[in-house]
Amino acid sequence: MSVFDKHRDTLEQHETMMGSSRGRLAVALDLITDSLALVGQHGVYCRSERFAGRPRMDIALILERLDDAKELVQSAMEELRPRT
Repeated sequence: MSVFDKHRDTLEQHETMMGSSRGRLAVALDLITDSLALVGQHGVYCRSERFAGRPRMDIALILERLDDAKELVQSAMEELRPRT
């Protein structure tokens, strides 16, 4: 099943409100945010043995990459925002 099938309703809603490109970016941003939450929850249970209180290195890297992707999507949405 394609991403367009899985998220059809959400895509239609956001594309109607924001246009095709910004709507798709908004849905992507929502998916990234959901992924950050899931990985963050996992990180609570997978703590580093070397660095007490911190998530394992693989979880930390995933969180960092997702944060970076989120920032890039947000900047693309800003550039696509209609100027008034």
